[in-house]
Amino acid sequence: MLEVSRLECVRGERSLFAGVGFRLDGGEMLYLQGRNGSGKTSLLRILCGLAQPAAGEIRWRGTTIDTLGEDYRRELCYLGHHNAIKEELTPLENLLASARLADEALDEGAALEALEMVGLAGREDLACRYLSQGQKRRVALARLVNERRALWILDEPYVALDAAAIELVAGLLGAHLQRGGLVVLTTHQAVDVAAGTVRQLRLG
Repeated sequence: MLEVSRLECVRGERSLFAGVGFRLDGGEMLYLQGRNGSGKTSLLRILCGLAQPAAGEIRWRGTTIDTLGEDYRRELCYLGHHNAIKEELTPLENLLASARLADEALDEGAALEALEMVGLAGREDLACRYLSQGQKRRVALARLVNERRALWILDEPYVALDAAAIELVAGLLGAHLQRGGLVVLTTHQAVDVAAGTVRQLRLG
């Protein structure tokens, strides 16, 4: 379903990686590994269509993502290393706003349940500027509770989380894979996901 062939990424005059290729079908997850500076985040941004590769191509359901354009992005959920939340908004407001931007149906009740699930009960109406880094990460990850788009691309989803939150995220990933979804993620932590097929790709 997701096919990557001969990808190369160049920054300045330096090639971060070249000849990268893999294929993922429904229910499969790719752990992307490598030292800092090896190009992991750059590869994720290329997979999302946010950056162009120096060479190679990406196909989704057999068609290049450049051809698909918005049709591809409508099936994609991207959570970057930065939380992409608005500090002046509350966790509830952030979650509802992100759903509207993605043109997804999410009512306030479902949003509150998602925030409770990620451990933010009692903080739903507190401006995010007052939250800890771990709590802000939970606000971003709460999107995954009701997320049904087919392809999840996640940059260090476990960073700043405690053991209970890591287990929760792993459970969300497992449920997504059981539904036939696909996941590409970077992580420095080996976390078991109890579903699907897990593949690994190391850069550098």
